[in-house]
Amino acid sequence: MIIIIMQRYMQIEKFCDKRLVEENFKKCVKGYHLINSSPINKEIWEELNAIIFTSVGINVDSKSNGSHVSGMDIHCTMGGISNKTGKYDNQKKSVDISSYRLTTVCDAKNCGNPQEIIKKINSRKNFDYYSFIIRDETTDSVQISYDWLMIPSNYLILDPASYTWEPTIGKRGKNKDVQVGWNTNEINGCKMSITFSMSSQLWIHINMSEEIKKFIVASSTVNNNSSFNYIQLADKLV
Repeated sequence: MIIIIMQRYMQIEKFCDKRLVEENFKKCVKGYHLINSSPINKEIWEELNAIIFTSVGINVDSKSNGSHVSGMDIHCTMGGISNKTGKYDNQKKSVDISSYRLTTVCDAKNCGNPQEIIKKINSRKNFDYYSFIIRDETTDSVQISYDWLMIPSNYLILDPASYTWEPTIGKRGKNKDVQVGWNTNEINGCKMSITFSMSSQLWIHINMSEEIKKFIVASSTVNNNSSFNYIQLADKLV
């Protein structure tokens, strides 16, 4: 199964020139930070991702334009894309990605069950790839490094059905001995969790193993000091 999925990933290069997509990713990130000092968020990443696709000949049919509806954000020649952002932890060894809110199938009043949770998560996967942009900021915030990963949505560690789900039990205070969420076992250092007090949001913990690093499409490091503001940019274009 993993071999089949990896072959599907390799087909990305059939749609574009790898050198050009890397180059244009760097240009987009640099262009954004010429005006903005804040990191690239999900809505911005959707827009930049669409620009990059179009620039390398991948036709973009539709975008969610910042909609908070879960599921597909971009539809293009490659299929459906879900855009996510994250920040590296533990010296770039891992990243936690936030995903769907699952209050319709589990919360503090109705804990739900793994079968319902898995079914709900997968029912929202109306896309073919996750497109992650993950950042690493220096302590002094002078520079930001970004990695862009594209991973098939049915890849082993992103499939909730791959894991064994267990209740998370509170250990102190009013929640002592009370179920406060769900957690899974680890697969190659990756796992999932749900915390009721956080709107039952699904979190995906990804261990940046060599296997996962194979999904990195492009990387870029930029200075985090904007050169222009919007007024200055408008004046230059007049």
